[in-house]
Amino acid sequence: MQVLIDFCDPHGGPAALRCAFDAPQQTLVAHTLAEVKPLLDQVEALSQQGYWCVGYVCYEAAPAFDAALAVHQVDGPLAWFGVYPQALPWPDDTSSKETTQVTWHNTLSRADFDARMAHIHQAIAAGEFYQVNTTAPLSGAFTGSPLELFSRLQRAQPQGYAAYIDTGVEQILSVSPELFFNWQPGLVGHSGQILTRPMKGTAPRGNSPAEDAALAQAMRASPKERAENVMIVDLLRNDVSRIAEPFSVQVPELFKVQTLPTVFQMVSDVTARTRPGIRLTEVFAALFPCGSITGAPKVQAMRSLKTLEPWCAPVAMPPSM
Repeated sequence: MQVLIDFCDPHGGPAALRCAFDAPQQTLVAHTLAEVKPLLDQVEALSQQGYWCVGYVCYEAAPAFDAALAVHQVDGPLAWFGVYPQALPWPDDTSSKETTQVTWHNTLSRADFDARMAHIHQAIAAGEFYQVNTTAPLSGAFTGSPLELFSRLQRAQPQGYAAYIDTGVEQILSVSPELFFNWQPGLVGHSGQILTRPMKGTAPRGNSPAEDAALAQAMRASPKERAENVMIVDLLRNDVSRIAEPFSVQVPELFKVQTLPTVFQMVSDVTARTRPGIRLTEVFAALFPCGSITGAPKVQAMRSLKTLEPWCAPVAMPPSM
């Protein structure tokens, strides 16, 4: 039941979180919607006692926080966290001599894709929503070491928030470049600090520094990319305001271009002071799922997504996420 976490410093400093965990002291699992909030209460209480709590919350757990959020039912847990007394150093070598192969297959046909796009365009024209984040699922045959595959994914996507979570039943490999939120709770009676960093807007990398610069500038100036980004920034500003002190919500970075190995991404920062006494479950109730993976307005977008696609889940680590 090994867990590896490699999270960059969201503030751009050298304080990356790069550590390992093994043999959890206990595991917290939510199989039903009614168990999700109590589980997060346990996670928060244990982290305040000095334990490391590392795990995930499924997209399908969303109705635990708002019954209006439409999702599919899943067979597995809605949330899973391992509880550890201490973090261990990152292993010297996460690669393996075992041959690892993955053969990916797109499970969405071109005809189904075109039908999905037509449905979305009609819904936007009808005013049902103004952005929806649809994805195409992939399936594949895998042989070899999951840890070696994780190492390969990290080499291909070295920046961001990488996690390898072996629950004993399944292995989750995540190399997301996007920060959902980073929350620093305040001391008793004091405000906390929260940062969200939605990622909306994409452009390919160039074949030379000059081409790179031109493509990045074109994306930065693109009305389409800026509109896509600011829609989700507005949604996040509204979501964050539910747990923020009055007049504290700010957007210190708007339309920033982030350079990744194969693409440019447009990101913006939304920050706020959270009210004294805010709990982890209240943060999730305000923000989950992130608007960048749903669209806006969130309720209407998720209702449409339920008819269109499967799921995704963020990886979380209290007290900073």
